[in-house]
Amino acid sequence: MSETIKVETTKDASGKNILEIKNMHTWFHMDSGIVKSVDGVDIELKEGSTLGIVGESGSGKSVTALSVMGLLMGTTGKIEEGEILLDGKDIVHIGNEERRKLRGSKISMIFQEPMTSLNPVMKIGDQIMEPSSCTRKSARKRLRRKPSRCCA
Repeated sequence: MSETIKVETTKDASGKNILEIKNMHTWFHMDSGIVKSVDGVDIELKEGSTLGIVGESGSGKSVTALSVMGLLMGTTGKIEEGEILLDGKDIVHIGNEERRKLRGSKISMIFQEPMTSLNPVMKIGDQIMEPSSCTRKSARKRLRRKPSRCCA
């Protein structure tokens, strides 16, 4: 059965591409054979736009995002083919240290597990600022002034 991922972006996306995924194939090498979880995905995200990825369970949405984030380590998953261009630079084969510097400052992911996405005993403003805690102090100061802007 062939699953599909639908990618939606805002209509007025006329800026430069900040993320391009070109013909990405992420496969998992299992004892029983190869599982082609993502098999030829193409995505363009333009500056100033919003991206939504929707699809049925098992269609590859999470694996696509994990591939972009470089979070397949410790699994049998591997990007077999394709490019992931972040601001024009291919990040598929960059080192762990360079990728760590990108996370939170240039790229981030909101995980879909509802019980772990937001902590009900922690203020939402603190949770919004948390990814910035590893990055620039100026960003934290801006968020601290008015974190509700991020929720609009």
